[in-house]
Amino acid sequence: MAHPDEQASVRDSARVTNDRERIDRLWLSIELAMQKLGYPKAATFAVRLALEEAMTNAFRHGLRDLPDDTPITVEYGIDRDQVRIAVEDPGPGFDPTDVPDPTAEENLTRPGGRGLLLIRSYMTHADFKNDGRRLEMVYDRPPEAEN
Repeated sequence: MAHPDEQASVRDSARVTNDRERIDRLWLSIELAMQKLGYPKAATFAVRLALEEAMTNAFRHGLRDLPDDTPITVEYGIDRDQVRIAVEDPGPGFDPTDVPDPTAEENLTRPGGRGLLLIRSYMTHADFKNDGRRLEMVYDRPPEAEN
């Protein structure tokens, strides 16, 4: 018999093409798991924003020179304490340190880097692996406010 915490956790993965309906179905699975585990709406918003930005970057930059129907892989694990999501594309990769800081004065009018800034702002951890092809993100559940 599984430990009660194991019963309350969810792990899954999906290969997703740039199709809004498939992306929305994936998100619904994650959202329902977060709701089942009692995550507040602000947490759900933060994770969705980060996932949307990560997937947009993977489709726009990672798959730039690949056929339109090339999928990316999204893995996720959700338990009472954390939401872990990894987004990986089969593209050539990149060096995350080459992405300009969008808050630097000289970059304020340039469009690049804002998605990564949002991901790093809303998630507890965000690390690139596999030469920039894989982004691993963690959202730690904040402590509950005392009444």
